Amino acid sequence: MAIKVVIADDHEVVRCGIRNLFKQADDIEIVAEATTGAEAVEKSLKGDPDVVLLDIRMAGGDGLTALGRIKLDKPALPVVMISAYDNPTYVARAVALGAAGYVNKDVPGADLIETIRKAAKGESAWTREELRRVTGALATPRLNADVEVPLTQRESEVLRQLALGLTNKEIAQALNISYETVKEHVQHILRKVGVSDRTQAAVWAVRRGLV
Repeated sequence: MAIKVVIADDHEVVRCGIRNLFKQADDIEIVAEATTGAEAVEKSLKGDPDVVLLDIRMAGGDGLTALGRIKLDKPALPVVMISAYDNPTYVARAVALGAAGYVNKDVPGADLIETIRKAAKGESAWTREELRRVTGALATPRLNADVEVPLTQRESEVLRQLALGLTNKEIAQALNISYETVKEHVQHILRKVGVSDRTQAAVWAVRRGLV
């Protein structure tokens, strides 16, 4: 029986490439396509797919937010994240939210097919290298502590953007504040939360339900 896959990406060229790739595998069938995070959630929950292949940065919504919503309603449904960005914050959030794996868009086609097959079997498709990169962030004791952190409204806004994987420059543009102001807020956030880097702060934000 074919593995039923939902693919979500806002670029037609990417979806077309994935369609052509999966035609080479007689055990994989694309049952639905989505171009936004909201559409990905709808098609993943409405249908009965075996695996969801979900882009992270889409014009119509954040794929990691969609991952959280899908896992909330269908915790057993394997979701593989795919991205053009080799961003440790994305990887850490994907692990924290329960993704089955994470692949870069430049991955060899055979590897992507194998990742889908592993996920469909309920196996982890994470590589040791990927998990090693985020182990420190996920294991930080402070991240598991139920401690109130007095973030200002602006710091909370910056933290949410940071947890989406945005750079300081992108955060400055999104919030219409200066780059230097963003850097200052990020340093305050790291100190208040009690972590040492942005990836740990992103994981903390995910576990506290801030993103």
